[in-house]
Amino acid sequence: MTEIINAIKKAAIKINEAIKYEDTSKINSTNSSGDEQVKLDVISDEIIEKEFSTVSSICEIISEEKDSIVKINPAGKYLVAYDPLDGSSLIDVNLSVGSIFGIYKNSFDGENIVASVYVVYGPRVEMVIARDNVELFKLDEKTGEFTYQKELRLKEKGKVLAPGGTQKEWLAHHKNLIESLFKEGYRLRYSGGMVPDLHQILLKGGGLFAYPATHDKQKGKLRMLFEVFPFAYTYKLAGGLAIDGHNDLLALRPDFLHDTTPCFFGSDYEIKKVLQAYHNKG
Repeated sequence: MTEIINAIKKAAIKINEAIKYEDTSKINSTNSSGDEQVKLDVISDEIIEKEFSTVSSICEIISEEKDSIVKINPAGKYLVAYDPLDGSSLIDVNLSVGSIFGIYKNSFDGENIVASVYVVYGPRVEMVIARDNVELFKLDEKTGEFTYQKELRLKEKGKVLAPGGTQKEWLAHHKNLIESLFKEGYRLRYSGGMVPDLHQILLKGGGLFAYPATHDKQKGKLRMLFEVFPFAYTYKLAGGLAIDGHNDLLALRPDFLHDTTPCFFGSDYEIKKVLQAYHNKG
């Protein structure tokens, strides 16, 4: 596991440099999920694959930018699914973006995730590693080292609300839920980037990130293997909860590599509100 995390650290430093200096324009192609790619999506994917290709403990990798699994080492015991540059559509307006990694054993299922890592490329480069607990590291760009900052834990209740999805496509019970939380005094904090929005809730100690089923996307938008499972693992290990509106996200099994699901991540109080709203939707 240590060599995988070290490879992620090396990749993150290179991706950070690419974000600073490489072309940020779009290219005439889409990824496997149909999202329009920017050049940095492809560059970041190539950086990570190159770093992982030398890690003997990795058996297979799959990226949000790839159509199929890439074999690394048949004797390796870990599988890694990753989103090389989450929120890349925000690159041209200079907002924070990130990389997400889920580390699995045996198969790419929620119940088989054993660790997760994500990186935030913002005013500072920060990395959150979830294994035995959830720990925050910051990149010292002078030394090229990630230094430990603190352990992250969610409180029982937060104040931040990040509601994703096109509002006109929200289902009635979901709209009522979000409106009720705003009436309780929750603050809107939504950038359109999964990594910075979930990072903010985690560092602020609580709140709710929601990307629901909508009229136009009945299975949600976010991908289980590359985005949802890694953050579900992180939030649960930090003392929070992660559900699809009804069930634990890590109990889900994707029907295909790029399968999606509605998802809610947050503190105990907010997730109980989601469960209540979705149970009473009829």
